Amino acid sequence: MYKRSLAPILERFSKIYPIISITGPRQSGKTILARSHFPHLPYVSFENFDVQDSFRLDPRAFLNKYKAGAIFDEAQHVPELFSYLQGVVDDSPETGRYVITGSQNFLLNEKITQSLAGRIGVTKLLPLSLEELGMLPDMNKNIFKGGYPRLYDKQMSSEEFFPSYIHTYVERDVRQITNIENLSDFQTFMKLCAGRVGQLLNITSLAQDCGISSMTARRWLSILEASYIIFFLQPFYKNFSKRLTKMPKIYFCDTGLACHLLGMETESQVGSHYLKGALYENMVILEILKGRLNQAKAPNLYFWRDKTGYEVDLIGEWGGKIKAIEIKSGTTFQPEFIKNIRYFYGLSQKNAAEAVPVQSYLIYGGDYSGELMQTKLVPFGQMNTVLQD
Repeated sequence: MYKRSLAPILERFSKIYPIISITGPRQSGKTILARSHFPHLPYVSFENFDVQDSFRLDPRAFLNKYKAGAIFDEAQHVPELFSYLQGVVDDSPETGRYVITGSQNFLLNEKITQSLAGRIGVTKLLPLSLEELGMLPDMNKNIFKGGYPRLYDKQMSSEEFFPSYIHTYVERDVRQITNIENLSDFQTFMKLCAGRVGQLLNITSLAQDCGISSMTARRWLSILEASYIIFFLQPFYKNFSKRLTKMPKIYFCDTGLACHLLGMETESQVGSHYLKGALYENMVILEILKGRLNQAKAPNLYFWRDKTGYEVDLIGEWGGKIKAIEIKSGTTFQPEFIKNIRYFYGLSQKNAAEAVPVQSYLIYGGDYSGELMQTKLVPFGQMNTVLQD
């Protein structure tokens, strides 16, 4: 079992909040983390239809059995639970009493906001980070395999894991969220999304390629985002340039899943694939996202692009600073790698009165670390230093 970076946050939250939530993709390790960190709490899985029926038959009697607390797994199956828990913890607000896990982002966040605001410590657990895996910085291998714990615990190949994962996801989560008549169309849609990793979202093009309406494409994107299959990186807006791109970029919450949807069968295929650069970019952004979430902090991650073609792959905004991050898979530094960062830095400092401190980084596939033209060169294996600066 891997030591999860989120564990200290759970320990801290258990002393502050009566309820803690852990959301994230299916099989990201939520249940194992909750049960190992709170072994004194009884475990209740709402994946079990009998348990769901028992709760719905008499919610108050059901919760009365768990006055001292419990782990409620996959709580999205019984959204009424949140309102009843509000009354329970208001009557007796001991901290660290209930742990709620779930794999449907929007539904859980909506119920938490409506019923449990101020009573719950919210966390998100994505698949294993490279730091948690303790892996050597092998770029293609890390991209291809991704971070789902079961792949490593059971020493499974991608071809053994992902087909079953996708089938389970589509048959359970997608059917629960919405009524899709042709699930094969939805799986085709997932593959088309994988082919657009790192690209600006063009819903019209995506819908046409899948043979569905733009409205349906929007709904299906919401489903993929709600169940932690994809995430969007929003554009960064500041007053120093008004001609900015407004559409988000699309990325996957696990690069291994993206590689499988792209039809890759071996890690050697990553190195020659036309999306190698985009997948590398996805992996780096995902690692920084995991680092922020594992600290229970708002990601505050964006990208920047103006209509003249200048672009910075990742913008982080925290600690009163802007972190401008360029991402390149190349192993040999070239001045071209930091051209856009230098342009962005110049724009950001034009108005000295409004200028925000900017730290510039290049995360790349090389080995040299140092500083050049006010830009820190960060090798792939040291990317977490961006979070620590």
